[in-house]
Amino acid sequence: MAYKNIIVETRSRVGLITLNRPKAMNALNAALIDELAQALDGFESDAAIGAIVLTGSEKAFAAGADILEMKDNTYAENYLNNFITDGWERITTCRKPVIAAVAGYALGGGCEVAMMCDFILAAENAKFGQPEVTIGTIPGAGGTQRLTRVVGKSKAMEMCLSGRMMDAEEAERSGLVSRIVDVDSLVEEAVKTAEAIAKLSQPIVLMAKEAVNNAYETTLTQGVHFERRLFHATFSTEDQKEGMAAFAEKRQPAFKNR
Repeated sequence: MAYKNIIVETRSRVGLITLNRPKAMNALNAALIDELAQALDGFESDAAIGAIVLTGSEKAFAAGADILEMKDNTYAENYLNNFITDGWERITTCRKPVIAAVAGYALGGGCEVAMMCDFILAAENAKFGQPEVTIGTIPGAGGTQRLTRVVGKSKAMEMCLSGRMMDAEEAERSGLVSRIVDVDSLVEEAVKTAEAIAKLSQPIVLMAKEAVNNAYETTLTQGVHFERRLFHATFSTEDQKEGMAAFAEKRQPAFKNR
């Protein structure tokens, strides 16, 4: 399909989605979110794709939700239309790993979308923030919830109450990003990381992702029990037999995703 607000590519077994509204610093409008959901659907259903990378430009991953599109909304319209819900949460329902490659500004909805991904690689010029309070509103796509879970109450509270931005070094220290990458090689490194994941056993990768995500939703005892049952389940796969045999025989495994 022809996309107007994103660029969709395939690199080996990796699906690459680039937010592409340069005149609006990749502000997230309804059309872009719809296209993003469609692209994710396509990669999810493609057995040849093992992981997905989501990125923007060097200047902005996404500077926020499109204020011009929403500024005249009423409460009733937002409530009845379930505003910033349909499509916005599609990333969180992806079973395949989704990596955010963030350069420049990831603010408001941009920060929230990055946090919906499984992990974030940040360029040294990345800036994260939830500045909604400065324009008379609050985060609406999970900013107060996901940011608090990742960086803790004190830092999240300061950012949401003041609108202060966090640079890449602080974001890494705080656990918001996995690591910092040179801006010139950000997308290349993200794709390389995604390719390494895509070469592994797809069902085992999905189980690992599910187990880590479960840690946010349960107690430690329940989470460990869930993890152990998935661990037991891996022994029903051909890839577990191949992986351990390859280790014992000192060779590279040839996974078949079954």
